[in-house]
Amino acid sequence: MSEDISREAVRRRVSKAAAVRRPKQPKQARQSRPRDAAATRAALLSTAISEFAEKGFAGARVDEIANRAGVNKQLLYHHFGNKDDLYRIALETVYSEIREKERALDLGNLSPVEAMRTLVGYSFDYLAEHPEFIKLVSDENAQGAPHAAQSKELTEMHWPLVELLRETLVRGAKTGVFRDDMDPINVYISIAGISYFYFSNNPTLSAIFGKTLNAPEAIALRRKHVIEFALAALRKN
Repeated sequence: MSEDISREAVRRRVSKAAAVRRPKQPKQARQSRPRDAAATRAALLSTAISEFAEKGFAGARVDEIANRAGVNKQLLYHHFGNKDDLYRIALETVYSEIREKERALDLGNLSPVEAMRTLVGYSFDYLAEHPEFIKLVSDENAQGAPHAAQSKELTEMHWPLVELLRETLVRGAKTGVFRDDMDPINVYISIAGISYFYFSNNPTLSAIFGKTLNAPEAIALRRKHVIEFALAALRKN
């Protein structure tokens, strides 16, 4: 898996932007300003995600983020407040995408086994395709998670997934395919962990074992293993 951060890939993922209050203006101005504000906010946020992923919170500079986004630094403060707020919003943005796409999987309409197979596979694929997510989360952990601790949004966006996991595990236990003693939070942590570690530590693992673990064939083999490993842990003996 390439370690490069794709600014364009990130830019496509942050097109949503909150509208800002503005005074009454001529009709033409009122039509163009919201689009300009949305584009400015999206450009700043995508650039911030890329910059924070590349350099971490400590190494990233507000001046450079504004410069790379092609806007005045004061616009950054206008849209996001300060550097801490911008980092928190960047973190919320990368987490919100993975949670939104999980909801789109429609796991509730799949059998328990297929639901878990789909979820584990999706979680693996997302990490494989989004190295910026791993870098941001790793940096936030290295700081002691001060921004995550201040974010109500991060807490709120995770509980629907936990509840969906709970329902899937209950359905699986009732039909006799899953154990009946699995905690959904622990299951979530395990699913995330067995994939996350592979990508976050890929360079050291490759060096230690003398294998190119970011090669496509190695990633495909790991994906298959992760899915079967997770399902084996859930199955009733």
